[in-house]
Amino acid sequence: MDGTRNGGRRLGWLLTSSAASHLGDGIGKVALPLLATTLTRDPVLIAGLSATQFLPWLLFAAVAGALVDRIDRRRAMIVANTARAAAVGVLAVLVATGGMTIWLVYLTALIIGTAETIADSAANALIPAVVGDGSLDAANSKLQACEIVGQTFLGGPVGSMTFALFAAFPFILNSAGFAIAAAVLLGLAGTYRGQAESAVRPAKLRTELADGLRWLRGHTLLLRLVVVAGLLSLVSELAQAQLVLYALEDLHLSEATFGLFAFVGGIGGLIGAGVAPRLVRAAGRRALVVGGIVCCGAGFGGMGLVRSPVAGAALFGLFAAAVVAVNVVLATARHTLVPGELLGRVLGVWRTVVWGAIPLGALLGGVLTEALGTAARTFAVSGVAMLAIAACAFAALRRFPLDDKSDSAAALLHQDPGM
Repeated sequence: MDGTRNGGRRLGWLLTSSAASHLGDGIGKVALPLLATTLTRDPVLIAGLSATQFLPWLLFAAVAGALVDRIDRRRAMIVANTARAAAVGVLAVLVATGGMTIWLVYLTALIIGTAETIADSAANALIPAVVGDGSLDAANSKLQACEIVGQTFLGGPVGSMTFALFAAFPFILNSAGFAIAAAVLLGLAGTYRGQAESAVRPAKLRTELADGLRWLRGHTLLLRLVVVAGLLSLVSELAQAQLVLYALEDLHLSEATFGLFAFVGGIGGLIGAGVAPRLVRAAGRRALVVGGIVCCGAGFGGMGLVRSPVAGAALFGLFAAAVVAVNVVLATARHTLVPGELLGRVLGVWRTVVWGAIPLGALLGGVLTEALGTAARTFAVSGVAMLAIAACAFAALRRFPLDDKSDSAAALLHQDPGM
């Protein structure tokens, strides 16, 4: 009982910090593209901003994961959030003084993204340690809910409306969110190292990275989940990087109402996080992964066909609910299957693939929009591609006991049934 109660308190500190961090993220992720559109309307340059934000995941995620396994994960989050607060604070000053160029926006996005690889990797690796005897499905759903509420439910509208009032305002709030996220973690007592304090001198970083990659390559189920998640990330970003152009040019929304459009996506994502544990119990994890990807495809495909802001927002909400539910299953699979001492490294490899696909997808989306003429057509292409991924996921996962409907299934999840 005490372990569960202590785990609940520790999880509360982590969730509070994550909520503040994601609120800052949400404000910035709406305000940065809006700032970019005041400097250029080139779809490739707009897509390039999204690619730049996620490029660090391709370059540094594996290294960040290895570092997270070496150092105290709570301290890593504090340092990374402090760095993000400082970078966005400088951006706010530059915007207020009229010294911004598109290339300075890119540079700021790159710095924020680099610090994010440490902060987010450490937060995810902390989950099993702070949960204790609690449910991983429930904890991951709460973490997803914090991300959704912060980034789209609150951050999106706040970012767009404050940008319309005063361009530097959202970046001041963004910086404050990261600073609060760092300060809150001071209340999380304890040491959270991936390796024991008394461990002998750690192996070389390259050796540790190789250990994580070797473990992942030897686990067929998790490897297939990485591939499915990477493909989903790639094709969804084709469209998501063009969301601001879709809203402003295809749906003819204003800059202020763009945040309200994202707000509907936040509602959908929050619903997805809330119902995911129940859907797991009712239908099983494999059905939720495949069905969720089908709904993602239906949402984006439909957005490519409609011109009504209400219908477009509702379909975006469907996509958000489905992708969040899929992410809950994938996060629980990682926490269940990966040994604690390897979690940071495996997560680093995972995010190198999954989040590293985002800049590639963003750039391809920009090129595709330029070739097709409208962002709406890019959404249609993305939706069709996700339906194809759902079919591949069904075929790739059908032999694995992802449903976890019995006590024996949990044990089977740790076995590698081979190809």
